[in-house]
Formats: sequence, C-alpha cells, structure tokens
Amino acid sequence: MLKKIECIVQPFKLKEIKEGFREIAIDGMTITEVSGCGKQKGHLKNVKNNESINFLPKVKIEIVTEEERVEDIIDVIQRLAKTGQIGAGKIFVLPVEDVLRVRTRERGRSAIE
Repeated sequence: MLKKIECIVQPFKLKEIKEGFREIAIDGMTITEVSGCGKQKGHLKNVKNNESINFLPKVKIEIVTEEERVEDIIDVIQRLAKTGQIGAGKIFVLPVEDVLRVRTRERGRSAIE
C-alpha cells in the first residue's frame, strides 16, 4: 500500500531535512510555503478588512512512498525537525488509493519510482 506523508516544519529546518532524505534515497517530494498556528498561538498578521489572525510561516513537505519506507522517513523528520520548542511541527500519514503519472499513464508504485 502507498502512503502519503505530510509534515509541517519550521522553514529553517528544510535544508537539513532534505539532506537527511537524500541519505535514505528519498528524492521525490513537494515543498510548499504555508502559514499556520497551533498551541504557540502565532503572532498577529494583518489581513484584508483590518482583521488579524495568528499565523507563523512554516513549510509543508509531502512525500508519497511505499508503506515499508514510512518509518524511515518519519525518523528523519523527527530527528532533524526537532527544535526543542513548541511549534516544531507535525507529521501526518495518510493512505493513498492510487497514483497516476500523467506522461506515461503508469499507475501505483511504478508511478512514483
């Protein structure tokens, strides 16, 4: 079964995490700059209509992989994203029903290799 790992981490940890992935032969990932808040309550950021919402900059990393690689990937993220402070991040693991490669029409595991 394929799994999708989504993690939200501090932006300054991205380079170190990517290097950790390279060491375990993980090359394919999607990186998105996001913002959010959790227990740390963030800080005030002005938005339209003079409303304020608590958001902090974060980075979301998404990886689709074989189920047997999940624990290795989680280990890298936990080890390298750790800051010792609240707001270091979260990791989500989700089932993936199918994957399709647009160019070749491959499906499943072969579409992520």
